[in-house]
Amino acid sequence: MKPNPSGLRSYTIIYLIFLYAPILLLPLFAFNDGTIIAFPLKGFTTKWFEQLAGSDQLLNAVKNSLIVASASAIGATVLAIFAARASTRYDFKGKGGLMALIMLPLVLPEIIIAMAILVVLLQMGLNLGLHTIILGHMLMCTPFAIAILTAAFQSLDKSLEEAAYDLGEDAFSTFRLIILPLVLPGIISSLLISFTISMDEFILAAFLGGTETTLPVYIYSQLRFPKAIPVIMAVATCLVAVSICLLIVAEYFRRRGIAKTGGKDTGGFL
Repeated sequence: MKPNPSGLRSYTIIYLIFLYAPILLLPLFAFNDGTIIAFPLKGFTTKWFEQLAGSDQLLNAVKNSLIVASASAIGATVLAIFAARASTRYDFKGKGGLMALIMLPLVLPEIIIAMAILVVLLQMGLNLGLHTIILGHMLMCTPFAIAILTAAFQSLDKSLEEAAYDLGEDAFSTFRLIILPLVLPGIISSLLISFTISMDEFILAAFLGGTETTLPVYIYSQLRFPKAIPVIMAVATCLVAVSICLLIVAEYFRRRGIAKTGGKDTGGFL
C-alpha cells in the first residue's frame, strides 16, 4: 500500500504545532502588558525586557552561564577531536565498547548522571561551584561533539593525508596543516552546539552548582513568584532566540564542512 502524502503532511503539521506552540507563546506573553499569563492579552509592552538589566541576580546568572558554557564547549570539543580522530582513523582492541561508554550520557537520564557525579565529587572533598558544573557539562556535551566531529573526520579524503606523508610531513604537521583546516567547520559546529546545550542545561547545574546559579537555575527559582513570571517570559524569549541563532550557525558550518571535504550529507540539526 502506498503511503498517503496528505495524511503524512497532516501528521507533520500537527506534530510541529504540538512541539513548537508552547515556545511560540513565550514571546507572545513576554510582550504582553498584563502580569497574568492568560488570554485575552492586555496590550503591547517592552517593559519586561527593560527590567532585565536592573536585576543583579539575573546578570550574575547570565555571566555564570556564559563562563560555564564557553569552558564546557571548548573542553568537550577538544576531547571530542581526539576521540573522533582515534575512532575514525585507527583500529584498536575494545574500540567499540570504549566509544559506547563515551556516548553513554546520550541515553542515561541526566538526574542519574548528576547524582553520580555529585557523590564522586563529595567523596573527593571538592567544593561545588562553577568548576564542578563545567565538569558535568563537559561530560554531557562530549558525546554530541563526538557525533559531529566523527562525521567530519569520516568525510576526509585519506589520500590527502597520505600525500602529505609522502612529501615528508610528520603526523603532527599533517594534522595541523591538512586535517585540522578541513574539519574546522565541524569544530566550529561542535563548539556552538556544545555551547547551546550547556546554556540550556538545568539538572546538572542544579545538582553541581552549590551556591552558584546559572541562568536555567535562576529561571526555575523565579517561577514560584507570580509577579516575576512576565520577566521570566522575557528571559526565556531571549534564551530561545539565542539558541535558535546558534543552531542555525552550527548547521551552516556543519554543511559547509561536509561540502568542503566532499562528503555526503546524511542529515543534521535542521
